Amino acid sequence: MLLSSLGTSIANVGLPTLAQVFNAPFQHVQWIVLAYLLAITTVIVSVGRLGDLIGRRRLLLAGIVLFTVASALCGAAPTLWLLIAARAAQGLGAAIMMALTMALVGETVPKARTGSAMGLLGTMSAIGTALGPSLGGLLIAGLGWRALFLVKVPLGMLAFVLAHRHLPADHRQPHTDGARFDTVGTLLLALTLAAYALAMTIQRGSFGSLNIALLSAAAFGAGLFVLAESRAPSPLIRLAMFRDPGLGASLVMSALVSTVTMTTLVVGPFYLTLALGLEAAMAGLVLSVGPLVAALAGVPAGRLADRFGTPRMTLAGLIGMVAGCSLLAMMPPTFGVPGYIAALVVITSGYALFQAANHTAAMADVAPGQRGVVSGMLNLSRNLGLISGASVMGAVFALASATVDITTAHAGAVATGMRVTFTVAALLVAGALAIAAAATLSAASRRAAARPPARCPAAPARPADPGA
Repeated sequence: MLLSSLGTSIANVGLPTLAQVFNAPFQHVQWIVLAYLLAITTVIVSVGRLGDLIGRRRLLLAGIVLFTVASALCGAAPTLWLLIAARAAQGLGAAIMMALTMALVGETVPKARTGSAMGLLGTMSAIGTALGPSLGGLLIAGLGWRALFLVKVPLGMLAFVLAHRHLPADHRQPHTDGARFDTVGTLLLALTLAAYALAMTIQRGSFGSLNIALLSAAAFGAGLFVLAESRAPSPLIRLAMFRDPGLGASLVMSALVSTVTMTTLVVGPFYLTLALGLEAAMAGLVLSVGPLVAALAGVPAGRLADRFGTPRMTLAGLIGMVAGCSLLAMMPPTFGVPGYIAALVVITSGYALFQAANHTAAMADVAPGQRGVVSGMLNLSRNLGLISGASVMGAVFALASATVDITTAHAGAVATGMRVTFTVAALLVAGALAIAAAATLSAASRRAAARPPARCPAAPARPADPGA
């Protein structure tokens, strides 16, 4: 989990240097990041299902090898397009690691400690996200851009040794139901997700005819995918799974919350530099507070979910996020950096609590043969939220700032844009909160309906009549 998140964040800081090295425009260089994210998004559900079929430990070890070899190829790439191709292969390895790591937690960790384990995964993901920019800056300054990718080679080797030594062997059970890999469904889902992700990322948020065409293709592909899955003898995603309101609620909430967390990364740099007047280095330190708080809160959040139950902690985490977004929506610039950091701490700590509880609840009652695909769907919903947040919330911010070029906007316009954007963010989290409350009430009603009716106590036996 640490390696896959580090692979995302460490490359961003190197984009200006890579643009100079390869003498390429930003529109080309940004594919170093997009290729990695697109690979993860398009295959993460499929690799989870493949792990269910052929063995999670076996596929996880292969994914670590692929990630490590691709990291070496990235570091040795002589041209930009070979680097982008190697990054796509690295993203495929990262998708395997992300999906199967969560699935293996559901398989190997006792149910009473699942929340703590999910919290630890959230901590490692946050550490990778926070460590990337600072570590990447040091590596570029000291060893050059190739070190951004080569540093993951020894880490990948270490991960392989630890996984090979400590993860339990796969239990090969015959698939009596004739289960096999759904190739048609996999291709349709990959093409659909690729079209959606491209529509939300190219042209940097300005929607034109190409974006509309890609979104239309994604909608058409989604319809074909549902049709194919309803007829497949061994579908990639069993549509009956969505009859479980708890799983559907978990996926929708994850997408909404991830959209909001991306908002802090999209809007934060502009607000801190243009509205509050911070230098870029100081703004980077302030932004790193969010991942740091998420890293520190991950394990305690998981323990709280284990102790007090996932429904309560899901609601508590979402309430905290609504409060933090509302603070930023109402906060005047006079509160300065301390006010921004205080609200950011509330948002990220609420997110850590929500994520640990939501993932624990989603994986709690999953059948063993479906853990990989459910884990992949959780990661997919998160990735789709991040991609949508970068595009949609960035567009909301630009529109609310009423400025064509946001980099030249004055402080008042940026502050207004920030308040409007986080008002929208608070409404999105409030929607997730309503879904969580409805799911909690529905689960309580189902439990009450399934409970056998209480019997009336039997009347005490009357003593025999002596005169009878």
